Amino acid sequence: MPRAAIECPSSKEISWFGPFVVFFWYHKGGEDMIAKSPSELRDLVHGAVFTPEDDGYEDARSVHNGMIDKRPAVIVRVANAGDVMMAVRYASNNDLKLAIRGGGHSGPGFGTVDDGVVIDFSGMRGVRVDPVKRTARAEAGVTWGDINAATHAFGLATPGGIISTTGIAGLTLGGGVGYLTRGFGLSADNLISVDVVTADGKLVIASDDENADLFWAIRGGGGNFGVCTSFEYRLYPVDTVYWGPMFYEVSETENILKFFREYIKDAPEQMGGFPAFQVAPPLPFIPEDRHGDMFVALVACWAGDPAEGEKMFKPFHDVAEVKAEHVGPVPFPAINAAFDGLFPKGIRQYWKGNYVKELTDAAIAEHVRHGPNAPGVSASMHLYPIDGACKRVAPDATAFGHRDANFSMVMLAASNDPADDEKNIKWVRDYSDALAPHSEQGGYINFMDDDDGDRVKANYGTNYDRLLSIKRQYDPGNLFSVNQNIVP
Repeated sequence: MPRAAIECPSSKEISWFGPFVVFFWYHKGGEDMIAKSPSELRDLVHGAVFTPEDDGYEDARSVHNGMIDKRPAVIVRVANAGDVMMAVRYASNNDLKLAIRGGGHSGPGFGTVDDGVVIDFSGMRGVRVDPVKRTARAEAGVTWGDINAATHAFGLATPGGIISTTGIAGLTLGGGVGYLTRGFGLSADNLISVDVVTADGKLVIASDDENADLFWAIRGGGGNFGVCTSFEYRLYPVDTVYWGPMFYEVSETENILKFFREYIKDAPEQMGGFPAFQVAPPLPFIPEDRHGDMFVALVACWAGDPAEGEKMFKPFHDVAEVKAEHVGPVPFPAINAAFDGLFPKGIRQYWKGNYVKELTDAAIAEHVRHGPNAPGVSASMHLYPIDGACKRVAPDATAFGHRDANFSMVMLAASNDPADDEKNIKWVRDYSDALAPHSEQGGYINFMDDDDGDRVKANYGTNYDRLLSIKRQYDPGNLFSVNQNIVP
């Protein structure tokens, strides 16, 4: 029996006639087990099912972005892959839109949908680590905080993101950019295999050896091809890192960006991090009289020998006077949680992103003009380097179509106050528009908002045509459309 098949039975606790149910499932493939109503769906899944009439529905429908206020017809908090199969079939056979929610961090709110079905993975957060093989298998509801905690126990890690509450699923399917990208590649580059429920409600394994075209497509093609229920990653010996933010006067912006442009080209690949703009939060390491002031910052992560950290950070201290900093050796999981307080669940957020081949003087001039006007403590521009190991993967080896870019840039503005929405959105759009002439046409799909549909082809880059062909093969009816959608 294939490994993934053992998860298929999805009835509630199997009773005395359980052997018959299991026999029926394996011999009929579960093809006749299709619910026609939410009540029938409840009978077929082990996880919870919420409809608008149910207690817990309001909490179940919420996502990370407080701007998103959608009301699904059915939310299935799946408990296993069998539940996912049932939910996919339910949506398909009832002609309902389907949204997939891992960590729920999608800026456009792709983890929910009006009047459709939501598959909610918050009940599937298991991680299994094999320290000998240096691999981890994680369920689709796992966050980067979850996987970091599980792997750190063995002194291991895999490339992830910047915020610990971000789900592994959405981040990985879009590529996966973070502190370890220069040294070990994208999150997607470190996938070994994935369990996927396809549009016909069947569970398959995708890897280099099985369903290789599907495996190629999901590594950068987003959620267009199926519902990934678990991910197997390579791990690396990363335990304690030398990390921290350094704050400079905003008048040093041009100097800092020009320095970083030249420095990162030849920096050891164990060095990750990014320049940013940051309104100083009320933290102990920042002088109290500077709380609320705007700074330009460098957030750096040395994943080599922590004892070398102070030496490796010397260039950051030499480029300009550091006005405040909090640097030193820390456990790797801690760095992913450091900014969680600036980005809590429910905060109202708006995003834009661009790929950048060269950080030109003209582009830096636009950063100087727009970046310091970030409208709040949870508004910023981050410029993530995506060179090093990321560039050693061939452009056509995965669906991630922008291996020629050197940076992935994001502009984000967020606030808890709806009255801030207009100014936040304007700042992001104005900033993005000003950088567009100095950037690639495409941007990282994980940084796109819901008004970026006209950028889809450019965002998938040179691999779009092959992605379109695989989309037509695996999802010709476009069941998986609540995403940065490739229309078949």
